[in-house]
Amino acid sequence: LLRRLQAIATPSEEERSVLSSLSGTTRQFRAHDDIVRIGDVPSVVCLLLEGMACRYKVSADGKRQIMSFHIPGDVPDMQSLFIDVMDHSLSALVPTTVLAIRHEIMRGIIEGYPRIAHLLWRETLIDAAVYREWIVMRDRPAYPRIAHLFCELFLRMQAIGLTNNNTCDLPLTQSQMGDALGLSNVHVNRTLQELRAEGLIV
Repeated sequence: LLRRLQAIATPSEEERSVLSSLSGTTRQFRAHDDIVRIGDVPSVVCLLLEGMACRYKVSADGKRQIMSFHIPGDVPDMQSLFIDVMDHSLSALVPTTVLAIRHEIMRGIIEGYPRIAHLLWRETLIDAAVYREWIVMRDRPAYPRIAHLFCELFLRMQAIGLTNNNTCDLPLTQSQMGDALGLSNVHVNRTLQELRAEGLIV
């Protein structure tokens, strides 16, 4: 989380200390476990420590729509501090570890450290900007949709030190990419083969 916020601004030593010593309960989730479900009234926010998660909703016809992917350092349910009932679910895509931080602790930090509150607010605005781009992206052909997703995740991982040269771990299935991008598995597979053939991904 500290690395992520440092990509936005430069916290003071005191703020760095606060962000580096957040207290909470470590929880382990298996792949496909829900971390938070739609309709829950949570009392904690979840800081991802390891693994990967996604926000999603299920449409009336039973299809899952993934709305965002989340990597270590993300707090994807920060809005639960201000919204009583969750309007979507958060699920682990792979074995995932989170630090569950009580709402009162986060509220105390926000009230006691206005600059941290400012950084978290800026992070929320960036998250919203990414989400708006996803909305527009679904009107594009499959090729730029998948390319955009890869570039977005790589740059986010790079910002927190999770890349090695031009490589990073990307534990997504073709089905999960399809659920996020509004593409069939066949379409995802065909586009990945095209990207490989052009030497853009390995």
